[in-house]
Amino acid sequence: MFLPTLTRTLVLLCLSLLAAPPAAPAAAFVPVPIEGRWDITMQMSGKEMPAWLEVRHSGFETLVGQFVGAAGSARPVAKVEFAAGQLRFAVPPQWEKGTADLRFEGRLQGDGLSGTMTFPDGATGTWTAVRAPSLRREREPAWGQPITLLDGTSLAGWKPLGENQWQAAGGVLRNAKSGGNLVTERTFTDFKLHLEFRYPAGSNSGVYLRGRYEVQIADSTSAEPTADELGSIYGFVAPSFRATRAGGWQTFDITLVGRRVTVVLNGKTLICDREIPGITGGALDSREGTPGPLLLQGDHGPVEYRNIVLTPGK
Repeated sequence: MFLPTLTRTLVLLCLSLLAAPPAAPAAAFVPVPIEGRWDITMQMSGKEMPAWLEVRHSGFETLVGQFVGAAGSARPVAKVEFAAGQLRFAVPPQWEKGTADLRFEGRLQGDGLSGTMTFPDGATGTWTAVRAPSLRREREPAWGQPITLLDGTSLAGWKPLGENQWQAAGGVLRNAKSGGNLVTERTFTDFKLHLEFRYPAGSNSGVYLRGRYEVQIADSTSAEPTADELGSIYGFVAPSFRATRAGGWQTFDITLVGRRVTVVLNGKTLICDREIPGITGGALDSREGTPGPLLLQGDHGPVEYRNIVLTPGK
């Protein structure tokens, strides 16, 4: 009696499953118009500062992202609220003064964003944003003639931003202590860059490509490569292996084409043809679609450079 009863039960169960209506397909995520990357310009106390935002979907209903402010590294945005053309998001403080969240509110107007922001210390300002350009290239660039950017005896072709601690002598450009950054008077788009640098243990500098994307120069004590150590694209792209070695002369060979970057340190490739999502903290501006200068960071500590040669694309 047991087996026939079990068989009848299984048959009835199968028939009921066959007769049941098919399950409704999972709802697809409907794209919203604020998805993508945004180049932000913040206005505060009459001063203009750059920032950057990326918004993307996670699952069916949630918008998440990442944000870069005027200083510091890229930080995750756990949730971006968007309804009726209004957006809102917040991130914990990083290098800002104060303990509250950094909060942004805004509205989508046409293909741009604008709104207000409140800093962790309570200070407020306004902001606008435009869609970041893709910077995709249709072809590989042809390379022009190399340009020697440092004469080794003066700051000709360069200008300091802030208190100048830079001096050039004997072929070496030296920043004796924390002061202003140094930028080229010329601007560039795509290029290959060769330079040599030396920094003491514990110091910190960086080379900003187009004045917007920092290739980091700093020690790290992490067990694994991080996006804030020597050879990284600060806050975005970690080197493929750890290469910290303060004290002696080292070489960078960097290629930037659109958003694609390759970083070679002392003949070894740390980053190979990776995309830079957006500006890094400390960028001069957020106008990613325009040429920009080479910037050497001098506001974090002593560093030396020599043999700076740039080959522009055309």
